[in-house]
Amino acid sequence: MDFFNSALGRNITFIRPAYFIISGFVGIPYTEYYYVFLCFVYIASVLGNTVVMVLIYLDHNLRTPKYIAVFNLAFVDLLGNTVLVPKVIDIFLFNHLLIPYIDCLIFCFFCYTCLSMQSLNLVALSYDRMVAIMFPLHYQTKVTHRFMFSLIAFFWLFAIIALLIAVGLLTRLSFCDSVVINSYFCDHGQIFGLACNDNFPSDVISFLLPVLIIWIPLLVILSSYICIGYALSKITSGQERAKALKTCSAHISLVAIFFTPILITFTIGPQIHPNARIINLSLTSVFPPMLNPIIYVLQTQEIKNSMKKLLEMRRKSRIMVK
Repeated sequence: MDFFNSALGRNITFIRPAYFIISGFVGIPYTEYYYVFLCFVYIASVLGNTVVMVLIYLDHNLRTPKYIAVFNLAFVDLLGNTVLVPKVIDIFLFNHLLIPYIDCLIFCFFCYTCLSMQSLNLVALSYDRMVAIMFPLHYQTKVTHRFMFSLIAFFWLFAIIALLIAVGLLTRLSFCDSVVINSYFCDHGQIFGLACNDNFPSDVISFLLPVLIIWIPLLVILSSYICIGYALSKITSGQERAKALKTCSAHISLVAIFFTPILITFTIGPQIHPNARIINLSLTSVFPPMLNPIIYVLQTQEIKNSMKKLLEMRRKSRIMVK
């Protein structure tokens, strides 16, 4: 952090508070029930994503490039919710509204890194579907285990570096007046908005981050589905088209669930009411991780077959024990 703590080689003293105050909802009674609801959503998310990860790990038939991305998505969902929800519950249900300065920056880093990886994972899955439908005969050579591992590793590196820069720039801000963050977590935009010195670099980052982790991934995904649509239009058999499109149904559902609310939040930006922003961002953060495993179990035949096989093996083992 020394690079960020000195400006162009000059020693500058920054005014940093001992803590920030997370305000949460303003003027809404009985908000504790909402956080209890988030707790139940978190439990469902942990169970669902753990099941998906265990199935992929145990079933050798699922150790394909596609399911490397699915496993990583489940891991990111689990990590992101575990970083966010327990801390939110601690803040608002146990009234620990004060969060130390460094802890707040770390909290911000992990929340946005996981959010970025959710978006980038959907890009990896869209590429997998595009190649599978457009180049079925070359799929095994174009989408290999090594390629998918490399793509996922690149996305992790990109997200971590981008968020390190964003959080590092926050350490170059001084906070002279208010330390109240009008959000339910250490929100990047809310933090740099409290600064009393020049926050232009953070303002630029707050514009670039949504472009890099939301808009560009969404454009890539939409472009991949335009290519898929073009490829399907060349298939004469309606049954074959439906079969190919069915393989994309789970991914399309994930894209719609993830991007719709988050685009509303980042498009409206500062104009959105703080309470509306809290509801939108919190539901965007916890609902997709809960729904992703449900969608994959219900809409992906390989996952359903794997689960049936695992349950059958467990039933047989119980019979043998008896």
